Amino acid sequence: MQAAATKQTTNLENIRGDIAAKIDSAAFTSWIAPLGFEISNDTLTLAAQNQFSADYISSVYGNVLSAVANEYGLSLNICVRGVAPMSAPIANDNNLQSFVPAGGATNMCAFDSFIESDENAFVLSACKKVAAGSVSFSPLFIYGPTGCGKTLLVNAIRDASDGRTVIMTGGAFVAEFTRSLRDHNIFAFKDFCRNCDTFILDDVNALAGKRATMDEFIQLLIDLRSAGKNIVLTSNTTPNNLTGFDRRAQSLFASGLTVDMAVPNDNVKRVMLMRAGVAANVAGGLANRLPADGHAVAGVAKKISAYSELMNTSITMDVAERLLADTLKKSKSPIVMVHDMCSTLGVSYDAVCGAGRNRSLVLARMIMMRVLHGATKLSLSEIGGYVGGRDHATVMYALKQIEKQSASDLVLSAQINEMIAEYK
Repeated sequence: MQAAATKQTTNLENIRGDIAAKIDSAAFTSWIAPLGFEISNDTLTLAAQNQFSADYISSVYGNVLSAVANEYGLSLNICVRGVAPMSAPIANDNNLQSFVPAGGATNMCAFDSFIESDENAFVLSACKKVAAGSVSFSPLFIYGPTGCGKTLLVNAIRDASDGRTVIMTGGAFVAEFTRSLRDHNIFAFKDFCRNCDTFILDDVNALAGKRATMDEFIQLLIDLRSAGKNIVLTSNTTPNNLTGFDRRAQSLFASGLTVDMAVPNDNVKRVMLMRAGVAANVAGGLANRLPADGHAVAGVAKKISAYSELMNTSITMDVAERLLADTLKKSKSPIVMVHDMCSTLGVSYDAVCGAGRNRSLVLARMIMMRVLHGATKLSLSEIGGYVGGRDHATVMYALKQIEKQSASDLVLSAQINEMIAEYK
């Protein structure tokens, strides 16, 4: 048995030496040397640290590695450490295949992890279309705040697609492009990014201000689109509002389909908690008191589950409120809400309650009435009482007027909705 182990160690050393002799020394040091080498069941298994490294090595060095393995009578597997090895796809690193649209996604259930809402139905449909094959609206540019589910959706596209998908974060693209320049294998990196059916870059903002990387990325997008391949980009803002990007990049990003993603609403948060095992009544009671951030909601679900498991107890609403005291939004009284809004809108409380009729003051009153109406269950008369003792008819008129103004003023509408969400 000891002799067999010694022989295997010798073979691994010989295999390493043969690979090093056939690959540029810088590339060997950067990509091959860090791999875990193992021989088992007539198979040479190379374990990479992450999926990107495994895909990159398979695509660029697969032919060389497979040839060396064959010399020793071994098949080749390239996998990620800690993940069961799979047969490595072998690609010709100098031969870009012409794109053939995928015949249809076989794993649309990958999208089941994303909780659909009316606000996000459009972007979900667009992502499913990309996963099903070639689309006419490339690039698909998805934007929205942190925690709205952008990464979850692009990972679902990868999992549901039939064709080869390259998915990278913006930070990974910058790092790998820089390393390819340093190691003099930029053409291998170019081939790796282009040899796919769908290319996804999650968080394009990471490229801001990096001129050389941006030039390479723009050329990549142009080449991919010319080849009829799908492109998906995510960001926290619209293409025109990206900072650190020139007009050429902004124009290219906006040339396909730009769709926004809304933050999780109360129903989405409730379903997220219930999927994590939180009781329905507790999930319903917590949903409107949690921040509209998917990451934060997921963290709350894990905290509740961990407490229940470690303390061997069921989670009631009282227990949840005590456990999440640092996370749950504290409800404010209407009078406190009015004082807060006075500070936000730049008016004094005395002026709001007074008889002044200047334009900015009247608008502030109407905004406050609209927020109180949307964030509380107060009657119109009660709302009027908190805004200087106005009567029912005055509040009703103010609500109609502010609805008309916000319908034509998107900034005002967004401000009101944000304030309602804050106080609700």
